[in-house]
Amino acid sequence: MPTGPKGQKRPADVIGNAARVMRIATGEQAEDVIDDGKDPAAKALGAKGGKKRAENMTPERRAEIARKAAATRWKNIPK
Repeated sequence: MPTGPKGQKRPADVIGNAARVMRIATGEQAEDVIDDGKDPAAKALGAKGGKKRAENMTPERRAEIARKAAATRWKNIPK
């Protein structure tokens, strides 16, 4: 049986998955949400961090980081 991104069990076939979604939507079955153990407030602050970091950087520094990332992506493409 396939697993979701957080390890939850999912039906292998499309019809079984559609039936499961329907049961969750109608309230017949509880949704299997696994607690990742992280504080929701900390996760929210972490999501803001990258944006704040980019705002504080100079355009030259952002361009330097983008060039390095592009070079790394293109380096790994098979020829």
